[in-house]
Amino acid sequence: MPHDIRMPALFLGHGNPMNALHDNAHTHRWAALGAALPKPRAVLCISAHWYVPATAVTANAQPRTIHDFGGFPQALHEVQYPAPGAPELAARVAKLLEPVPVALEHGWGLDHGTWSILVHMYPDANVPVIQLSIDETKDASWHYRTARVLAPLRDEGVLIIGSGNLVHNLHTYAWGHRKVEPYDWAVRFETKARDLLRPGNFAPLVAYEALGRDAMLAAPTPEHYLPLLYVLAQYHDHDPVSFPVEGFDGGSISMLAVQLG
Repeated sequence: MPHDIRMPALFLGHGNPMNALHDNAHTHRWAALGAALPKPRAVLCISAHWYVPATAVTANAQPRTIHDFGGFPQALHEVQYPAPGAPELAARVAKLLEPVPVALEHGWGLDHGTWSILVHMYPDANVPVIQLSIDETKDASWHYRTARVLAPLRDEGVLIIGSGNLVHNLHTYAWGHRKVEPYDWAVRFETKARDLLRPGNFAPLVAYEALGRDAMLAAPTPEHYLPLLYVLAQYHDHDPVSFPVEGFDGGSISMLAVQLG
């Protein structure tokens, strides 16, 4: 379905699930993004929290709100994000991804990687949302190559969002309310990533494990990093690259957002 405006593609650092309830600099920027961007026909979200040994897309008409965490206040477990699904878009995504086998999933819904951001971007829950899983059996280059076939969706009014964190190391995260400075290695890796992103030099970020110790500390497991590659794969020639959200949380979580277009 043609759309008058090519939608941008967004990688959003979602951070702590409590951001769904918080009123802070990051959530303000998410709200500002939702207000400033052209209203999408639908959202396709690749969340760090649907990391399974298969490629699947949510095809339910009314996806449930998944509370995929523990140890948080009851108020967070009570959040509902009743956005409609988009079964036709799910089928379109599956078709684009051929010959990769894609399961049309009716049991999953929207996990906190998706709704903790969208409650701020689209608080009325009036934009249809689907999720695409991340196949944990595939390497980073496969994810980047495979995601490139989704690029036509930008011209069909679909906002592609990757939700993870460029730097995500919970082993070194400072829990609690005290403010801590980000670790040197976290700042170095984020700075290196920005320097590669600005000119569209994505190859080193796809092969991020070759970037050394800082990269391994920033992404000790891949699930929060890989959503970035799904967004970079949507790059069109001359897309401006910008960083609409910045900052660190707990010393070892980068809240950086990357916008293409």
